[in-house]
Amino acid sequence: MTDQNLLIVGATADGQQIMLDASMANRHGLVAGATGTGKTVTLQMLAESFSRLGVPVFTADVKGDLSGIAEAGRESPKIAERVALMKLDDHAYEGAPVIFWDVYGQKGHPVRTTVSEMGPVLLANLLELNETQEGVLHIAFKVADDDGLLLLDLKDLRAMLTWLADNAKAVGRKYGNVTGQSVASIQRRLLVLEQAGGETFFGEPALDIADLLRTDRQGRGYVNVLDATTLFQSPRIYATFLLWLLSELMERLPERGDAPLPKLVFFFDEAHLLFDSAPKALLDRVTQVVRLIRSKGVGVYFVSQYPDDVPEEVLGQLGNRFQHALRAYTPRDRKAVNTAATTFRQNPKMDTAAAITELGVGEALISTLDHKGVPGMVERALVAPPRSRIGPLTDAERTEVIGRSPVKGDYDAALDRESAYEVINRRAEAAKQEAAEAKRPAEAESDAGGSILDSIFGGGADAPTKGRGRQRESIGEAMAKSVARSVGSSIGRQIVRGVLGSILGGGRR
Repeated sequence: MTDQNLLIVGATADGQQIMLDASMANRHGLVAGATGTGKTVTLQMLAESFSRLGVPVFTADVKGDLSGIAEAGRESPKIAERVALMKLDDHAYEGAPVIFWDVYGQKGHPVRTTVSEMGPVLLANLLELNETQEGVLHIAFKVADDDGLLLLDLKDLRAMLTWLADNAKAVGRKYGNVTGQSVASIQRRLLVLEQAGGETFFGEPALDIADLLRTDRQGRGYVNVLDATTLFQSPRIYATFLLWLLSELMERLPERGDAPLPKLVFFFDEAHLLFDSAPKALLDRVTQVVRLIRSKGVGVYFVSQYPDDVPEEVLGQLGNRFQHALRAYTPRDRKAVNTAATTFRQNPKMDTAAAITELGVGEALISTLDHKGVPGMVERALVAPPRSRIGPLTDAERTEVIGRSPVKGDYDAALDRESAYEVINRRAEAAKQEAAEAKRPAEAESDAGGSILDSIFGGGADAPTKGRGRQRESIGEAMAKSVARSVGSSIGRQIVRGVLGSILGGGRR
């Protein structure tokens, strides 16, 4: 570790600098405070600071004012005063290299994943399914895996669920009970997801995690900014998407151990949306991801109004803290103030709880980990000003940044290759065609049999029309039905064996 890996994040009133050791950045962190107290500016300062060290960053832009990080800031008397106080001799106004992303593809490159990559646990949370419905969803994923069917988009999942309902008895003997009511409920939730804009999120080309880990020609890490101004209107999609992204990072990145710099720093803005009404299985998943992803070199920083928005199991793993002002107007506020105060390593020179309510805009209580991972005593400090612009880009400026993006053209056009939807429909058509072809020989044999019987029983041209017609229809129809049942039953058994054999014996594609 060198002094170059120490980030100046703030300074006390007497000018004492407060550092964040970049080697401890993967020990996670928290940025908390009431609306309007400076959380977004703190996030911006941290993001561009990591970028200058060569560390890529991912962050969501919920309000739309974080996009200014791509352009150089401008000097003002207030910023100049703070720069002088903090002794930031090398402070230069500059923008960070930025890649803009947008699930809807309007203000950045489209972000997609496949249904298979999302997985049944996160998808069940996204669809707000109950335990029984989630079980059916797990069966759908298992059957698709065993049969080598790709679940890429929502129409694939819809086709898979329909197939399960149509073959519920056969599937139930191997995988578990599937009811039409549960399938119908899931299908309705899929419709709600589509109407919320979720359909554009599932498909290909899926996001390549490597594109979040880029550096520019100067060695600076790219700041990946997800425009969430629209996505935030669907909070469950927003929270599930960010959790999926964290899960992908954890599963795909190799073990890294302690290193001078993190591999990626991830900011989870409006973190309370992840934990509000989350089922226990999801909370366990979040806790597991936060605990394990540190060894992959990824630091996760939760940004929220109150520190107790984050469960204790997760809060206890957040070593670097930036607490902006809270107002103790209500019992809820007072509880949050006490929670925030007790999570710091106390400073005998300061009443932490009282200080939280007295902080001005751009001030924070800061505690960071030293190079050994020991929390420092909390200090009241002015937060370092960002070098980039505070405030949003214009539409023209955003378009220019997107136009020179290193991933330009990689995600813009959606792909629709053969997957479960096409395979299931093709099998259904083949089964219909085979049944139709089998029916034609049966009908021909029925007609031939009728002619033979006519001659045996004297059914010539001179025979009474009524009696002859009734006798031939009765015996011929009986033979045709018998043949059809025999052929149909045989074909039916072959189809069932073929389909279930491939499902139960097929490998993962």
